[in-house]
Amino acid sequence: MKKYLPCLYLMLCMCFTQIAVAQTTKISGHIYDQDSQKPVSGVSISVKGKNTGTITNSEGFFELKSSLPATLVISLIGYARQETEVASAENLRINLVPAIEELNQVVISASRVEENILRSPVSIEKMDSRAVQQTPSANYYDGLVNMKSLDMVTSSLTYKQINTRGFNTTGNSRFLQLVDGVDNQPSGLGFAMGNLFGPHDIDVESAELIPGAASALYGPIAFNGMLNTRTKNPFEYQGLSAQTKFGINHIGDGTDLGAKPLYDVAVRYAKAFNNRLAFKVNASYLKGTDWYANDYTDIDPNTPAGNRGPNNPGKNQLNIYGDEVAQTLPNIGRVSRTGYEEKDLATYGVYSLKLSGALHYRITDKLEAIYQGNYNQGTAQYTGSNRFVINDFKFVQHKLELKGSNFYVRAYTNHEYSTNSYNTRALGQQINRTWVQDLTGKTVTPDKADATWFERYAAAYNGIVAGVTQQDHTVARSFADAGRILPGSDAYNTAKDRLIQTRGLAGAGILSQCSLRHIEGMYDFSPILKVVNFQVGGNYRKYYLNTGGTLFDDKDKNLTNGEYGFFAQASKSLWKDHLKLTVSGRYDKNENFDGRFTPRASAVFSPTENHHFRASYQTGFRNPTIGDQYIKLNVGPIIILGGAPVNSQGLNAYENSVTIASFSQFASAFGADMQRGTPFPQAVANNKDKLVKSNVPYIKSEKVKSYEIGYKGLISKKVLVDVNYYFSQYTDFMINTVVARAKSNILLADGSVNPAAAAELLGADRQLFQLYTNAADKVSIQGVSAGVTYSLPKNYKLNVNTTFIDFNIKNADPNNIPAFNTPKWKTNVMFGNAKLTDKLGFNVAWHWQSSFDWYGTFTEMRPGKVQAYNLVDAQVSYRIPSLKTIVKIGGSNITNKYIVQAYGSPAVGGLYYVSLNFDQLFR
Repeated sequence: MKKYLPCLYLMLCMCFTQIAVAQTTKISGHIYDQDSQKPVSGVSISVKGKNTGTITNSEGFFELKSSLPATLVISLIGYARQETEVASAENLRINLVPAIEELNQVVISASRVEENILRSPVSIEKMDSRAVQQTPSANYYDGLVNMKSLDMVTSSLTYKQINTRGFNTTGNSRFLQLVDGVDNQPSGLGFAMGNLFGPHDIDVESAELIPGAASALYGPIAFNGMLNTRTKNPFEYQGLSAQTKFGINHIGDGTDLGAKPLYDVAVRYAKAFNNRLAFKVNASYLKGTDWYANDYTDIDPNTPAGNRGPNNPGKNQLNIYGDEVAQTLPNIGRVSRTGYEEKDLATYGVYSLKLSGALHYRITDKLEAIYQGNYNQGTAQYTGSNRFVINDFKFVQHKLELKGSNFYVRAYTNHEYSTNSYNTRALGQQINRTWVQDLTGKTVTPDKADATWFERYAAAYNGIVAGVTQQDHTVARSFADAGRILPGSDAYNTAKDRLIQTRGLAGAGILSQCSLRHIEGMYDFSPILKVVNFQVGGNYRKYYLNTGGTLFDDKDKNLTNGEYGFFAQASKSLWKDHLKLTVSGRYDKNENFDGRFTPRASAVFSPTENHHFRASYQTGFRNPTIGDQYIKLNVGPIIILGGAPVNSQGLNAYENSVTIASFSQFASAFGADMQRGTPFPQAVANNKDKLVKSNVPYIKSEKVKSYEIGYKGLISKKVLVDVNYYFSQYTDFMINTVVARAKSNILLADGSVNPAAAAELLGADRQLFQLYTNAADKVSIQGVSAGVTYSLPKNYKLNVNTTFIDFNIKNADPNNIPAFNTPKWKTNVMFGNAKLTDKLGFNVAWHWQSSFDWYGTFTEMRPGKVQAYNLVDAQVSYRIPSLKTIVKIGGSNITNKYIVQAYGSPAVGGLYYVSLNFDQLFR
């Protein structure tokens, strides 16, 4: 680590040079609404170029200390941001002008420095604290679905995954989520769990979304885009806030279980002392009943589509587990075991506990130190290669940050503790192996259970068992299921609990206690250089893996992985600020892969203050996740092997194997020769040349190049128009391939296939491997997103946006390309009025998207249709000023249409709620 941190060390030294003692003067004043001349509380007042700042009290009064002269930056959502020069310690009277919201928006994520959203060099969306309060969705995170380009997939009541611009999954490792600059992914999982471990609405200040590659500034995880959520600063948002929400879901869900309650309680308290020290604490708890995954469609790939259904003896039902185990029995046909419904295996009582605190200390008016700690614990269902229960999962974060007006140095750690999580499908299969009886009535061991069950089935069907009707699948299944333990019974619960605590192939439990440590910094040289804006930054992170050998080869080992990166960015405004040019570049290096350089260039042309045209060229890349690199899982007939070179040392899987396609051809031809009576050695010699030595490269990063043009502007200061077009090309997608390894060398010295190796591949010395590698195929996507926000008279607002995306697979092999999993069209319409009267407001949001095929590992990459659907969210709010309280009645999906967003995941219905929000009491 020492080798990679000289730049961060230099930045840290430069930071402390800013600590200086200057004579300060008390500045005070009052702030009023220009139209009503009433005092305005909660206004943020900061000194430009310094960390000094405060907020106004209920009388609109503020007071702070600063050296003079000073420039005060005054801002409040709903009012125009303004700067006031102060030359003397006079008592100020400042009038705030109601703002055109879209003209006043400031974003940070697009360039890592503050800039007006209209002049952002790339596409960016923002949800501010006012939008958080007004969202009709159940929470701010669910409300993100109304942003242009964003896709949202529900796996659980407490887990929703987001993505932009295609190649979507339910566990999205191509999308970066930051909360106050901290990567929000549990390192063992390799992706952020939606907002299960994020902030509660009560502490969210804003959320900024960058759709598309952001690797040039944020590194490899931001391949598809980035969401940057900022929480409320305790200096600016003081007092006690509390929210209580009661909801109800599962109304008319087609089951006999009835409607279920949902509870969500949150408290936040913040306090500042003398503009030097401030702290905040947050606590929230949500509890409810998860959405049910109860699609029992028969998806067995070995049964013709016309023969599938409830009467198919070999049925494999989507959300029933254990029936994946099947055999083709002689003279009977395909038969599958009787499975268990997900509702009897999963943990549908879900919850989310979030505790956090932060301490801010302003060392000087230009230097601030911050400590922040987060403790999260919760339960959710996750649809991956199986349905997983992320059960009582604990996620702990610590952050230390030192920042000034033009720099920061930040260090943080993420620790995950997963000891009760489990694989629902594996649980169903393993329970099925605990009770099977042989023909004498004796319960067999788990390793013999499946074979014995099929023997019983065949015996009953073929009439071998006395007193059992033959040639009847229903009777045969009933006989084979003798002794089956039923859900709810003591035996079932005992077996379930034991198997959840049993990790590895003999059980269903999952252990992960992985962590990461990260340090980064940035310095803005713009105030020094003046003629050009210039920023540099860098980071180093290290992963620490601990799954007890259940997933990685880390049992009794210190398995780690490190990576670092540096970036630089320069921008310059020309032609009297009508043209802004920005170039940036980043270099990243992971210890297992070659370094990558990712440049970005953009231009923003602003002929007038309200009209802005932009063009950009962006590149991105994605390093393999920790799982892609280090998984080493022996699942019996095959070993799943991550693509980091160190992970396969001594196994000879990449170096001495044959392609699975050539092995299949060889084995088939060899078998045909043997049936004709050809002696074994001769049959091997006749067909060995059908074997093809594999040439599987070690895994490397995925890459994208993207071109974008766009326009954002205000018309008559009432209509905001935002439109963009992009074209992206992708290469080196990560894929899996299967090979067969022999002990002897595959090839002889002359390049011919070794007969000894060919013979070994036919016997017990053969070992199959699933390897992680990359495909050479190229594909492209193009898309258009457009949005119009219309500020209507009397505070009404209408927002409409639509997104079109087109995937061109070109000549690529579909097996080499990850699933696109994105609707071609989606549209959002929002209409509301936060000030229908002085106390009453409302908001309605409509979301629609077209149908598409979903490909996922849960169904072994076989497609399942996600039907087109539309959702309506709505809320009505009532303010009680004397109590500083807002009462909100609303609902998500108020028409209660049960819709599936990813094939195999649950159907999501309506959720209706009443909430009380007490804001900034005792400030």
